[in-house]
Amino acid sequence: MQDWGLWAGLLLALGLVVGGIVIYNRLIFNRVRVAEAWSGIDVQLKRRADLIPALVECVRHYIKHENSTLTAVVAARSRALELDGATPPQRAPVESNLGSDLRNLLVLVEAYPELKADEQFRSLQRNLVEVEDQIQMARRYYNGAVRELNVLVESVPSNLLAKAFAFKQAEFFSLSDPAQAATPKVEV
Repeated sequence: MQDWGLWAGLLLALGLVVGGIVIYNRLIFNRVRVAEAWSGIDVQLKRRADLIPALVECVRHYIKHENSTLTAVVAARSRALELDGATPPQRAPVESNLGSDLRNLLVLVEAYPELKADEQFRSLQRNLVEVEDQIQMARRYYNGAVRELNVLVESVPSNLLAKAFAFKQAEFFSLSDPAQAATPKVEV
C-alpha cells in the first residue's frame, strides 16, 4: 500500500515538473514570437521611412508654396528614425504622427493634377500604399502575438511561472489616430 502512495507521489511530482516545463516553454515561445512580430513592424516602418525622401523630392518640384507640409513630413520622419530600437509604446505616437503627415501630403497632392499624372509620383504613391498595407498586417500579427503572451502571463496556472521567471505583459502597438487604421487610397 505504501508503494502505491510513493508511486502516486512520484507521478504527481513528475506531472507537475513536466507541466511546468511545457508552460515555461509556451511562455518563451510567445515572448520570442512577440519580438519577431515587432521586428516585422520595424522592417515595414523602415521601408516607409526609406520611401519618404524620394516622395518629398518628387513632390517638392510641383508644390513649391506648400513647404510647411513637406517640412512636417521630413521632421516626422527624422523623429521616427531617432526612435529606432525603441519600444512599441514609445514608437506608436511618433509613427502615428508620421502617418498623419503623409496623409496630409497626399491630400494636398489632390490639388495638383500634373503631379498626380507624374509616373514617378504614382509609382512612389503605390509603393507607399503597399508599405502601409504591410504595416497594418504586421501590426495585426504583432498585436495577436501580444494578446497570446498576455493571456499566458495573466491566466492560471501559467501566471505562477510567469511571475516566478519575471515574464511581463507586452504592450500593444496601437495607433492614436483612428484615421491611421485606414490605408490611403490611390487613384491610378
